Amino acid sequence: MPRSTFSSARGRLLLVVGVALLAGACAQAFQPAKFHTNDDLYRASFDRLQHHQWGDAVAGFDRLTLQLPARDSLMPLSMYYLGRAHEGAAEYLLAAQAYNRMAEAFPADTLAPDAMYRAGVSYAKLWRKPTLDATYGQLAIATFQTMRGRYPTSPLAAQAQEQIVRLDRWLARKMYENGMFYLRRKAPYSAIIYFQDVVRQYPATPEAKDALLRLVEVYQTVRYREDEKDACTTLRQRYPSDGDVLQACGPAPATAAAPTPTP
Repeated sequence: MPRSTFSSARGRLLLVVGVALLAGACAQAFQPAKFHTNDDLYRASFDRLQHHQWGDAVAGFDRLTLQLPARDSLMPLSMYYLGRAHEGAAEYLLAAQAYNRMAEAFPADTLAPDAMYRAGVSYAKLWRKPTLDATYGQLAIATFQTMRGRYPTSPLAAQAQEQIVRLDRWLARKMYENGMFYLRRKAPYSAIIYFQDVVRQYPATPEAKDALLRLVEVYQTVRYREDEKDACTTLRQRYPSDGDVLQACGPAPATAAAPTPTP
């Protein structure tokens, strides 16, 4: 057989095999509507979840949440795992919504604390950098706070607090950077507002010290002597041995000795 004829025949064979494989794959596509019982669909959907077949898992658990009776024991599980499937697919907003639905519908379920925690994590993943819009970060904090209030004895309560601390620092950093933006553009009074907000709203963050130091500098520039003095007093109280504070504010003024009482 000539080489060209052989190549042509081999190409047709590969094409036929490829079409057959594609047809087989389509025939085996996950079709939630074809399962005869909810139990069968749940098991199949959970299997897809374990194998990271997120789209199939979403389709299966979503159908279950629509067709299961409200009091069916599979309902809270299906709602929770729908969130897990969305999260695995990096569909974080849909994941948070699914988790919240589960926690609101079944607050006494053992999975409810985990669902609320995962909802907070999903919101947090939507806030990718401190400099971006903080709406989802604030939603995450609110969700973690609610979770801790409802389930204070949950093992996840401590992790939720850690997440709050981390996100608070991101919010403080965003606010501090806003202040620096105005400072670089020679708008000291706008910068003061942002730096004061950092100190007031996020006093436990490292950014609070930085904001106070910037306030000292700005107050010096605009000749707000009393405000400068107050900022230095706060800095010395919070960071008594900090070198940056000593450099910005100098040593604390000597305290006058109390007069000796007359006998």
